[in-house]
This record gives sequence, C-alpha cells and structure tokens, in this order.
Amino acid sequence: MKNMLGSQFPEFMKCMEQPYKRGIRINTLKFGLEDADALGFDLEKCPFSPSGFYLNSGDGGIGNSPWHHAGAFYSQEPSAMSAATVLDPKPGDRVLDMCAAPGGKSTQIAAALRGSGLLWSNEYVKKRAQILLSNVERMGVRNCVVSNVHPDALAQKLEGFFDKVLVDAPCSGEGMFRRDEIAVREWTPEHSAACAVRQLAILESAARCVRCGGVLVYSTCTFSTRENEDVVIEFLEHHPQFSIEDSGVEFGRPGFDRSGKFDLTLSRRIFPMDGGEGHFVTKLRKLGDDSIGAFSVKVRDNSGLNDNEKRAAELFENCFDCEPYGRIRQIGDNCYILPDEMPDVYGLGVLRGGVLIGETMRGRIEPSHALFMAARTEECRMTVSLSPDSAELGAFLHGEEISLPSEFDGLKGYTAVTCGNTITGFGKCSGGKLKNRYPKGLRRLS
Repeated sequence: MKNMLGSQFPEFMKCMEQPYKRGIRINTLKFGLEDADALGFDLEKCPFSPSGFYLNSGDGGIGNSPWHHAGAFYSQEPSAMSAATVLDPKPGDRVLDMCAAPGGKSTQIAAALRGSGLLWSNEYVKKRAQILLSNVERMGVRNCVVSNVHPDALAQKLEGFFDKVLVDAPCSGEGMFRRDEIAVREWTPEHSAACAVRQLAILESAARCVRCGGVLVYSTCTFSTRENEDVVIEFLEHHPQFSIEDSGVEFGRPGFDRSGKFDLTLSRRIFPMDGGEGHFVTKLRKLGDDSIGAFSVKVRDNSGLNDNEKRAAELFENCFDCEPYGRIRQIGDNCYILPDEMPDVYGLGVLRGGVLIGETMRGRIEPSHALFMAARTEECRMTVSLSPDSAELGAFLHGEEISLPSEFDGLKGYTAVTCGNTITGFGKCSGGKLKNRYPKGLRRLS
C-alpha cells in the first residue's frame, strides 16, 4: 500500500485507524427519498449513489427496525453502491448481476429499472443464493430472476441476451479490512493470486452474456492491482471486441496507469480517504451493432390458464386493484407472476422467477409473503396501516395475532399490513382480529 499510494500513505493509515463508514440505501421501489427523515436515523448524503446515505449514528440495530422489515432501505457499505451507479441501468434494460449475493447491488439495479425490463441475479454459492432471494423479496422486486448456477451455464444459455452485465467479483477483500477481521486473517498473497484467476474466468463467462453494443462493468472490494487493473488488462488483451470507457462518475479517483495500450485511468478507485472502504470499478463496452440475440421470450398472456393458475389470478384480483404485472404460471406446487422479459429457461438453476403468488393447497392458493411485499400500498384492496413505533406493529413483526384498531373494523380476508405507508407483510382479518402471516424466519425476536 505504501508503494501504491506514495505520499498519501500516511493519510490512508490514519483513515484505517478510524471507525469504518456505515451506510444505507433507500429503496425507491417502496419508499421515497423525500421521506428519509421518517426513518429516524442520522443520515448524510454519500456520493456513490443518489439514494445512498452515510449512517452517522452507528448501526444501532437497524436490521431490527420496522422500516428494514418493510424493505424501505438496504444496509450497505457506501462505496459498494458505486458499481451499480457506474453500470447505470435504465428502465427497460435487461441486466445480469453475475455474482449477486447478498443482494445490495441487485436491489440497487432493480430500483433503477423501476419494474421495467429484466434483472437476472445469479449466485453460485447456494446458501448465499438463498440470502439473495430473501433480500430481493424484502425489497419488493417484481421483475427479477434469481438463479444458483455456474457462470458458464448462464453464458451457454443466455449468450448475447443482456444489455448490461455486472461482475462484482469475489476478491481478497482488502477493502474490507477496516470492518472485517475475518478478511484480515484470511488474506495471503496466494489467496489474492487465486482470486485474480477466478475473476478472469468469471469475466470470460460474463462477456458472452453481453449483447453487441452492451456494457460490462467489473468491480471488486479490494485494493490489489493484481485483482483490479491487471485483470482488466489481461481480459482486454484477449477480447478485442471490448473497449474501456469513462465511468461517467466523479467520486473516488482514477485507476492506476499500468498499460501503454489500455487507459486504466478511466476506471475508478475508492480508498478510505475518498469516503468509503475500498472499491474498484471499470466500465467496458462490447463493440458492434446494438442488435440483441433471438430468444424465446414470452409475451404477457393470462388466457388459457389451468385451474390452479385461475385460482391464483382470482386471488390476485381479490387482493389487488391492478392487473398482474406478468404471466401467471404454475411451476411445481407454486404459482408465480413471471416477468415479461424472462426467457423460457426456468430450469437454468432458477430459484425464483418473478413473484411467488402462493402455494397450491387442495383446491385453493395460500398466498405468499412475497406477493404482498411486491405490492404497492395504493394497489391493495385492503390495508391495515400501523405506526412504525406502535405496539401493534411490534406484535405483528413478532408473529403475534393482533387486535385491529377501531378504524379497521369490518375488514375481512387477506389484508396488507403497512409500516407507515410501506407494506411489511400481510394477515387475514376476521372479527376484529388479524391472523398473522409474517414468516417465522423473518420475525423479530424481541
């Protein structure tokens, strides 16, 4: 680091002795930036995302906040928001997040897509893929496919399919040293070298998934030039159809100039002196025309449904005052709303396509938590609105049956439960009571 930073090394060491930066990103799919003060945190805007904030008051158990349960925000290291910002997804884009767990960058991409287009979030490690799925569900993402498959398998089936691809590659984690003692203990030069080999292999697969004219963003949370600039240089040496582009952002600082052939200063580096922990981001463009490969993408068609799909459609109509936002299909024992842009490859390690409506159970559909988390309050036919600091909401998040406030007398059936105006789950109302449907694995312990 001393060789890398030269005269700035003392400033780096001074920063490393300070507490690390904590942050949150407001989930604009479910919560407005203008309402940030309602979260009750000491927030300060950070430069890495328009919806990102430093958390100046410490984390204070924010994972236990009712707003966290409602998916109003995602707890995220501030500089980790930089990669999705450089990727710059737009509504209608097809986007692949190749190494997506635990979901911070995927849910940031989803917010930028605003429900239009397709997000494919992949994670090779199965346990981490389940965490990814839970976070995508909590943040109310409708147009996402979550998969658990090797990058090569995606490249074989979805070659040239995506407008934009993000590879936030597994790395040696040097940028996390200030906040993660495990990362410090596990670091070795050999580990860093092995990471570089793996990173290049993942980039090889990701490159095949990008359409001509599309964008590939490579990022890590390490300082190592071996894993950052050198990986990009080696990739470009073997892929002349890609060129490096200006990242289009002003945060951080330029990458290091380590090649006479490729301008790595167009990359961005973030050090603790720049207001984050440690991050590296490079934006690459695949040369060629902007045509997209031919894929079997189903158009929205909810005619010709089987009996269970019809029951799912009826359940949706009974709960929500809007049209389904995709194709209703039964897969196994469950019914889903599949995204319009989802290609016909459900068996490709897919854990979830779109939104789970519910499980088929003896001639009926038992609605899922995901169905209500993906809804917007104004779309719900019935809602029980509870104050964030109310005893009733606390009891609901604890898994208890609650007595309904008098203004909700007369409600009967499946009903959304909101924290303020943000949906945090659902229950079944009857006789002035709300029977709890909050999933056991998500409930607050106290």
